[in-house]
Order: sequence, then C-alpha cells, then structure tokens
Amino acid sequence: MKAVILAAGEGVRLQPITSTRPKHLIKVGGKPILEHCLHALKASGISEMVIVVHYMADSIRQHFGDGQKFGVKIEYAEQKSPVGTGDAVAVAEEHVNGEFVLVYGDLLFTEEAIKRVMDLHQERKPAATMAVIDVDRPENYGIVELENDTSVKRIVEKPSRQEAPTNLANAGIYVLPPEVFGKIKEISASSRGEWEITDAIQLMLKENKTFLAAKLSREDWFDIGRPWDLLEANRWALTRMDHVVAGLVENGAQLVGPVTVAASARIRSGAYVEGPALIDEESDIGPNCYIRPFTSVGKKVRVGNACEIKNSMLMDCVHVGHLSYVGDSVVGEKCNLGAGTITANYRLDGGTVKMVVKDKIVDTERTKLGAVLGDNVKTGINALLMPGVKVGVNSWIGPNVVVERDLAPNTAILLKQVVEKTEFKP
Repeated sequence: MKAVILAAGEGVRLQPITSTRPKHLIKVGGKPILEHCLHALKASGISEMVIVVHYMADSIRQHFGDGQKFGVKIEYAEQKSPVGTGDAVAVAEEHVNGEFVLVYGDLLFTEEAIKRVMDLHQERKPAATMAVIDVDRPENYGIVELENDTSVKRIVEKPSRQEAPTNLANAGIYVLPPEVFGKIKEISASSRGEWEITDAIQLMLKENKTFLAAKLSREDWFDIGRPWDLLEANRWALTRMDHVVAGLVENGAQLVGPVTVAASARIRSGAYVEGPALIDEESDIGPNCYIRPFTSVGKKVRVGNACEIKNSMLMDCVHVGHLSYVGDSVVGEKCNLGAGTITANYRLDGGTVKMVVKDKIVDTERTKLGAVLGDNVKTGINALLMPGVKVGVNSWIGPNVVVERDLAPNTAILLKQVVEKTEFKP
C-alpha cells in the first residue's frame, strides 16, 4: 500500500519561520517535520510514498530526492495552487493503484498511530478508515460525529464550541479507496474557497459507505499550527529520540540527562547541558554557559560565555556570542544576537502571553513564551524582546532597543541619540 503525503501548504500561521522555508522542512529535534512523517510511515511497513508539493516545492524535492537515502521510494505530484486538501489528493491520482494511506505532512505522529488506523481497516474491511483524536478546542478542527463508537456519521468543519457534536477531531490520517478520486470530482469549493477532502468523504457517507474511526492517543500525535506549537513539537521529538554523545565534551563540562552531541560538535569546559537536548553538527557551546531542557541547537551554532538557552530552538548558523538569554523562543537561521540580548518570556503580571497570528491577537494560553525570529535577524548589544513578539526576516534591532510589538521583514529599528550643547556652570 502506498502513502500519499500532503506537503503543499505554505504554513502562513507559522510566519516568519515559513517565510524562507516550507512548514514541512522546519526542523524539530534536529529533523524536518516531514522527515519524522516519513520515518513513522516506513516503520509501519510503508515504503512507497507520493509527496504532494507546491510552496517551495524544489526545497522539498532537494531534501528528500527519490527517497533512497531514507530507505523508501518517493514520487512527487505538484498542486498548481493551494486550493484545499481535496484538490491536493486529486493530483496524486495517477500515482495510486488501489487503496492508499493519506497523511497530512505537517503533523507529528508515531508508527503506532499509523498502525492503529491500518490494523482497524484490515480487521473490519470498511470502505475507508480515518484517525480521530480527542482535542480541547474543537472549534479549531474538523470534528467527527460517530455512531456505535467507531462508525463515522458526519464531519463538521470548525464548529463553534457550543455546536460541536463531539471533541473528536479529524487527525489527518486515512486509509482511502481509489473511488475517492471520483468523489473529489463531484465536490465544489467550500465557503473558504477550497476543495476539501472531507467533502468527498461526506459524499461517500451519503451513499452509506462504511467509514470507521480509529481513536488515537494524544501521546502518538501532535498538530503544529501556530508558532508556539513548534516548542511543543520540539519537546515531543526530543523525548522520543535516541540520544548519543559522539562529539568533544571537554573536562569541566557537564551533561545531565539525555543529551545528543553530534560527532563534530564541541562542548567547552564550564558548560552545563540538561537534557533532553540536542547539539547538532559543528556547533560550539561554552565555556560557562547553561543549556536547559528541551533545547535544540542546530548545525554550526555558536553559544558563548555566560549565555542561557532555555526550552528553545536555535536553527542552523545562529550566533549567540555572550551574556545573552534566550527563553522559550524560536530563532531562525543565521541570526546574530549581540551581547546582552534578552528574550523576555514572562509577563510582569504573570498573565498568559498573546501573539499576533494572521493579523489576529491570539491568547497562547502559555505563561512562558519568548520571541520568534525569522532568518537573518541581527540584534545590537542589550536589545530586549518582549514576550510573544515576532521579528521578520532580515531585520535589525539596534543597541538598547526594546521590541514591544511585531516587526515586519527587512526592518531596522534604532534608538535616535539626541545631543544638545549646554553650558557647564559649577
């Protein structure tokens, strides 16, 4: 059985991180989200895959190639424009013969999640099977109503919390028959202007096709929709990986708990690293710095003297020279943080941190959240970023500047120094 993986979307809600890479190539735990997806599918016994691409498609093709280095066979189908999951599935039709597994490539899931869906499908032999997951906020998902605990009755897209028939969300993992391609041809655009795979499923349900729901454990599935979800996704990946210390750890450095140090990485004397944590290839940590749990340090990163990094993601080629604090933050590639840069991650009133997502202020429901920096951001000495701010790519933050609201890409913000002559009178 083949797998069709949807990886065409841009991930607008994850900007500025997705300004320079597709969502599916964001690294969590040292690997792109889509690579975690491939590994789970392979571990469940699927070796042939079709990846549907659109936004920055060449980047995905370049990273995964024909799949040989990952031990799988990969084909690609390109969606001409991002007009919904139904349209995305449709472009894979010529690559599929018979039943196939469909997964959303911007999710994290375990091989157990895939097997749960496949096993139920093989045991009961319905027309189709989908995964469902219990969620706290049904208004953010397609919600599935069941009959007899396992049979799908209907799917309601993002209902209000009061109108949601259940708390079971569509988990984006299916086993589908080839007839679904015919049903996609019968649907029309939704109110959002998109052709949805769930509408094709609704047509199958109207024909009394048996459609089963496999309930997943929250331990086996994670949805990445908003910038702060990246921190939880990173935590999810770090707690599941096999940690190995292969690089140079100098005398006087301490590693506590599960820590990965890549072969070409260096941990200098006086550094204290608490796991789970990842220090990737060619990175240089210390001396005398503190890497706290659930931190991923990418390739060719420098973290210098008297720095503290807590529950954060530092992408490749980041430089945090000395005397800086990065807490609960995502720092894009090639950022350079000047001495004394602080990402504040806690409000003075102890309240939850708000963040702007798609021009709307959203309560993250987190009391600890720092900043999200796009690629190539530079800060001067003693720059301060307040909780929940986002900084667009290629922006500069001058010395002693306090950033209290989001900065657009390619922006420079500097303090103006005013000099006035005065006559000294003793």
